[in-house]
Order: sequence, then C-alpha cells, then structure tokens
Amino acid sequence: VGKRKAQIAAITQSSGDLILNVDSDTTIAPDVVSKLAHKMRDPAVGAAMGQLKASNRGDTWLTRLIDMEYWLACNEERAAQARFGAVMCCCGPCAMYRRSAMLLLLDQYETQLYRGRPSDFGEDRHLTILMLSAGFRTEYVPSAIAATVVPDTMGVYLRQQLRWARSTFRDTLLAVPVLPGLDRYLTLDAIGQNVGLLLLALSVVTGIGQLALTATVPWWTILVIGSMTLARCSVVAYR
Repeated sequence: VGKRKAQIAAITQSSGDLILNVDSDTTIAPDVVSKLAHKMRDPAVGAAMGQLKASNRGDTWLTRLIDMEYWLACNEERAAQARFGAVMCCCGPCAMYRRSAMLLLLDQYETQLYRGRPSDFGEDRHLTILMLSAGFRTEYVPSAIAATVVPDTMGVYLRQQLRWARSTFRDTLLAVPVLPGLDRYLTLDAIGQNVGLLLLALSVVTGIGQLALTATVPWWTILVIGSMTLARCSVVAYR
C-alpha cells in the first residue's frame, strides 16, 4: 500500500520516544543513531536528518554528479537552513522524528491529497513542513553519515527529479503560512528554490524558441547559465 501507509503502521505500533526512518537502499554509519538522538535531546526539535552520500558514487559519471548534488543539498542548503532551526526537508533516506510530535500529525500526513487522489510521493518534505507548522524545529547533523543508492541512468534520474519537483512546489505552498514566523532568510530561500527553477525553465524554453525561429544560437543564455553552474560546482569541488 505504499511507503506512507507502511510508515504510519510502524509509528502507531512503536513505543520509543524517537523514530528513525531509513530507506531500504540506505546504509547508515554506526554512530548515526546516537548523533541524531543527541540533537533530539532538545524537546523543541521535532526532526533531524543526517548527511547523505551516494553509496554507488564511483559507478558512472551521473552517480558522481549526483553525489556532488547531495553535497550541495546537505552542506550548503540544509546546513544554512539549520542555522535558523528550520530545515525545509528532512530527507527520507535517514531522518529521526519525535514520536509524540508525529502522533499529533499522522491524520494530516495520511490524508494528504494530490489532484484529488491520496498522495504517493514527497513524504519526507510534507512531514517536515507539518513539523514546522506544529511549531517544532527541524535540524541537520552533518556528522551523521548515511550512504544511499542513487540513479545510475538518466531515465531513472529524470523520473526521480520529476517526483521531487512536484513535491517541492506542492509543499512549498503548504509552507507559506509558516514562513512569516521563521527567519526572513528562509522566505528568500523558499522563493529562490521555486522561482529560480521556473526562471531557469523559462530561459531554456526561450533559448530553444530563439534557435527554432531565428536559427541563431542563444549564446548569452548558454553563457550565463553555464557560468553560474560552473561557479557553484567549482566551490563544491574545491571544498
């Protein structure tokens, strides 16, 4: 019946104070539980995630790029959000939750709809937003390392990214009422993550249209997008 129903069944039958969610394709380091549990000693923290790496990093050029992408998402994006106690998505492969908080949110979590049907994607982001909406903090622990299998072919990767994009846009709308109570940086971050992607898509479509209609190459569009990508990824490669 899907991941969400399985999670709910496990949570309702559990008895501990903390719940660790680990995806089936993920391997955690021996100290992950203790490090995440230490962060959860603060009763104001509702969820905490560890740092994700690609366990199959060396398989293909794509898995190496995805590993870099994970580094960006964890050590730039999540780390920055954690400075304000509001990681916007505690990723599914490895995240710890406060059971008492989850029990309060299970009904909302279980009944989420997408286009009139029960949602079957974006569980981690939706649950994180519900935690923030309930007034809990969400944290990132960079030393809690989890290695997960990432797509090694472009088709599988694109399908994964489409699911994640739907979740990002949908659950960011859910987070809008929460943002005024958080730091202004997080509002800017949410706008950047969503509007930035839409502007990038518009730029690419416009460039393709220019090529099709005028038979001229949109060099400025290619140069700007390429330069921004290289600048950011060069920082990651250096670090």
